Amino acid sequence: MSGSSASGRSAIGLAALAGVEVGGAVAATLASGWSVAQAVGSFVVSNAVIGMSFAFCGALIAYHRPRHPVGWLYALGGVLQLLSAVAVPAAQLLHDHDAPLWIVRSAVTVFSWAWPWHIGLVLPLSLLLLPDGQLPSRRWRPVAWTIALTAPLFVAEVGLADDTVPGLPRGYLTLPSYGELGPLWTLSELRWALAVVIGVAALTVRYRRGDEQLRRQLLWLVAAAVVVLAAVTPWALIAGTPIAVLFTIPLLPIAITVAILRHQLLDIRLVLARGVAYILLSALVLGAYAALVVVLSGVASALIVALAVLPLRALLQRSVDRMLYGERRDPLRVASRVGGRLGVGLTDTLDEIRESLHLPWVEVRVGDEVAAASGRPVPLTADIPITGNGRLLVGLRSGEKRLAAGDRRILHLLAGPLATAVQATRLSHDLQTSRERLVSTREEERRRLRRDLHDGLGPLLTGVAMTADAAANLAVRAPEEATALLGELRADTRVAIGEIRRIIDDLRPPALDELGLVGALRARAARTRTRTDGAPLHATVDAPPDPPVLPAAIEVAAYRIATEALTNAARHSDADTVIVRLACADALTVEILDDGSSDGEWRIGVGLTGMRERAAELGGHCTAGPTGSGGRVVVSLPLAFP
Repeated sequence: MSGSSASGRSAIGLAALAGVEVGGAVAATLASGWSVAQAVGSFVVSNAVIGMSFAFCGALIAYHRPRHPVGWLYALGGVLQLLSAVAVPAAQLLHDHDAPLWIVRSAVTVFSWAWPWHIGLVLPLSLLLLPDGQLPSRRWRPVAWTIALTAPLFVAEVGLADDTVPGLPRGYLTLPSYGELGPLWTLSELRWALAVVIGVAALTVRYRRGDEQLRRQLLWLVAAAVVVLAAVTPWALIAGTPIAVLFTIPLLPIAITVAILRHQLLDIRLVLARGVAYILLSALVLGAYAALVVVLSGVASALIVALAVLPLRALLQRSVDRMLYGERRDPLRVASRVGGRLGVGLTDTLDEIRESLHLPWVEVRVGDEVAAASGRPVPLTADIPITGNGRLLVGLRSGEKRLAAGDRRILHLLAGPLATAVQATRLSHDLQTSRERLVSTREEERRRLRRDLHDGLGPLLTGVAMTADAAANLAVRAPEEATALLGELRADTRVAIGEIRRIIDDLRPPALDELGLVGALRARAARTRTRTDGAPLHATVDAPPDPPVLPAAIEVAAYRIATEALTNAARHSDADTVIVRLACADALTVEILDDGSSDGEWRIGVGLTGMRERAAELGGHCTAGPTGSGGRVVVSLPLAFP
């Protein structure tokens, strides 16, 4: 919870202390009579600005994220840096007014020993903790402890020097033999450089392993570093870094504060793209100019560099944009890469789109169902229509309020191939579902057949065998009993034969083989004479006089559906007549009409569900329901079924 209890008061207290230090630095500088140039040259202004930025930004982080250690580190580091900013003009003021020497030396000592903690400890350690306040892993704990325990070496390197503030007496804790410890101070410099390199390595590891949100947070830090480098690079290549460049350093704590608290304010990639391109262009132009001056005249060198600036800038900008936005400047390249993944699967295709355009999330929906998705969902999305009731949902990058025109053009270009991929995925899914249903139906049929054989026919045949054995044993000594057993044997055998016929009829109605589809339906209609309530029911079949030969599966499905409809009419309707009509062209159409009442919708039961499933298995469809003149069932079965 932001700003809660003691932690919130502590953060406010540190910010207030920093404000007091800033006021003290300004008052001491004015009282000492320093000019602006003197204040800048003695690093009072730069220390004050840098310390103030770190202290206030750190206090803000600590107030809103009390458990985030970077906020407290920056607040304390900023307070120490501000203490150095106060100490220098205060020491000068005290010296000018003949204050006791020990007071002046104490102020100089504070300056020498306060600010190095910020540079030597706070900055390197914070790089390990950004942006979430945790180390990348447990294995980084020894690194953090090493940086913390060796920080006093860097502080001693600065504090023990005997020439820290020109024009003022030496501070306490200085070392006369400071110069003789050169190798130790070199080790300190290497330690600091290594700590920074390790911190950058930790950030790199986080960026590569992190999700889209963490990467956006780190890009704020990268953007600030790019701006600082953009200010330093031209000067460093020409004549050294002026003090004014130090005023870009406050961008670092500001960027880190935004990264931790408000990283979704805007698309930082825009700033980063321009900054990186500017740095690279500046370095290349200045380097090329310096190299050409050696071999050519100044005018010729300037002319060559000027001619190369625009194409070089375009090349660098394309490279940086590709790094941040993917291949959106090259739609054909993206289309080619995505096209190469269409045959692999819809998910792989979306992965390619997301990676090519550096998008956080891509999803395809068909109706209300998610067909495939790639990446992690984000709050803001854009919608691209796809042919066939489909939509491509695209997650917007951090800071984007709408999809960029370049991204939208490419996604519209990909909508056609995506529609094909969606259709292929749906067909593949339907095929797999059909296969699974077919396997399930076959296994259910096998289970039913096994049950009929094991529980019905098996015991009957076992009884027949046992009765035959008993009759054989009694044939000589009790012929009358044997004759009675043979009568039972005859009856059991007839029951077994009837059971076998029933099983065969369930596999395929024998009437289809004996009479054909039309004849079998007419025979079935002839047996449908009454309803279950005893009222008469007249059923007829209207079919072409010379129907074509139909595939066996079509015949069975049509017969089963028609007989189920006749049974439903006899059981559930108050109809007097039922007509079964058959028509055959590209598909076999079976229509069952009755003249019963048509009040209310039909309840979907096992019978209607079974009819629809039989039709769907062959690529057809079945509709059933009341009409104005009675009940109606229509089934269409394509002759070239899949």
